[in-house]
Amino acid sequence: MPTYTGISSEAFRHPLDRQAEQALRNLPGFDLIARKFVEFIYERPQLVYLMGNTIQVGPRQYSTIYQMFRECVRDLDIYPEPTLFVSQNPQANSYALGQENPYIVINTGILDLLDEAEIRAVLAHELGHIKCGHTILIQMAMWAMSAASALGELTFGIGNIVTQGLIYAFFEWRRKAELSSDRAALLVMDDLNPVMSTMMKLSGGSNKYANECSLQEFIKQSENYQALDEDGLNQVYKFLIYNGAQGTMLTHPFPVERLHYLRAWAVSEEYQQIRRGNYQRSPASGSVNVAAESSANETETLRRQIEELQREIDRMKRSE
Repeated sequence: MPTYTGISSEAFRHPLDRQAEQALRNLPGFDLIARKFVEFIYERPQLVYLMGNTIQVGPRQYSTIYQMFRECVRDLDIYPEPTLFVSQNPQANSYALGQENPYIVINTGILDLLDEAEIRAVLAHELGHIKCGHTILIQMAMWAMSAASALGELTFGIGNIVTQGLIYAFFEWRRKAELSSDRAALLVMDDLNPVMSTMMKLSGGSNKYANECSLQEFIKQSENYQALDEDGLNQVYKFLIYNGAQGTMLTHPFPVERLHYLRAWAVSEEYQQIRRGNYQRSPASGSVNVAAESSANETETLRRQIEELQREIDRMKRSE
């Protein structure tokens, strides 16, 4: 496995991730939410919960997983080492949170469904979130939306600030952030297949019928999904599905779409240059809070998309 000493997250960060974050940060109300989040939210309660209700991975607890984890931390040049927990949960899922004390949680469903190479890919993906500084924004989004929903205008003064525009912008950014973390997984694995097979298994994999699942067929499915865009109406449906037309806004792009983006990057000159050691560098610093630049165009585009989405949702409600 390659090791990218001194690598900066900007070396592999997806441009759509960067643009979506800039658009989010430029929306009215974001700065207030950021200040209130820092004022009221602390990481310690969640760490206390995880220490009491999960298994903390280490040299004598899930030692194989811990060895893989430490290698991924080394390969992405992350310091200090985040804490890794295993949660008893059959859902095949994992997540990374925390800023001062970053941590990763993987469910037992991941360990039971995936092989060791695929588990390594998941660990590298979650470490990519930490490397890119995604975790603070993810926590901020979770807090702002749940606080505003639960208490409205009484919520630390942010209830009337968390607009639909901010909610859409948070979700749009979260989906794009996954593309950067997928790149981190590919860098660590130096092999596209286990990253892609992880996506396939998390979409609908089964241990019992694993021999009947084909990665090549899943790749074809990804290509067919992209071909749907030839009909403009399908693009509208995709946009609506991502943004809550079926009741829930999605935090991740569809796996077949992530596959498409990652396959394109795997054959790019940018990826080849990083593999050769030609990449942007910065001191190992763990989670990096990347400063946003002004991006009026992205903000205006997002505003128009939100208005279009709202009109379409209103139209669908009237037709019911």
